[in-house]
Amino acid sequence: MKKGLLFILVLFSQISFAQESEIQMTIGNFFNAFHQRDSIALKKVCSENLVLHSISESEKGPKFSIQKASDFYKSIATIPLSMKFEEKILTFKVQIDGSMAHVWTPYEFYVNDKLSHSGVNSFQLYKDNEGWKVVYIIDTRRK
Repeated sequence: MKKGLLFILVLFSQISFAQESEIQMTIGNFFNAFHQRDSIALKKVCSENLVLHSISESEKGPKFSIQKASDFYKSIATIPLSMKFEEKILTFKVQIDGSMAHVWTPYEFYVNDKLSHSGVNSFQLYKDNEGWKVVYIIDTRRK
C-alpha cells in the first residue's frame, strides 16, 4: 500500500513538474522573441486574443493603461537596433489548474545596461492542442 501511494505521489510530481517546465519554456520563448524584436515568434506563443494591461506607479499615483496586441507587436518590431534592452526575470511562481496557468514573474527592465524600471508580470495562459499560449498579461512598473 505504501509503495503504491509513493508511486502515485512520484508520478503526480513528475507530471506537475513537466507542465511547469512547459509553461516556463513558453514564457522563456516569449522573452526570447521580445528581446530579438521578433513579433512573429511572439505571436506563436500568444493567443490571437491577447490582452495587455499595465499599472505604472509614480509619485502622482497609479495609472492603468491598456495596449492593443497589434500595437504591442508593432512597437516590438520597431524598437531601434541601436537600443539595447533586457527584461530580467528574477523568479517564476507557477500555478496550474488543468488547462489554465498563472505565472508571477518579478522583473527588472534595463535599457542600454541601465535600470529603467522594475515590477511584476502576471501572465495567464491556457493549453490548447498546440501547447501553452499567453492570453493575458498585466504588469506593474516602478521607477
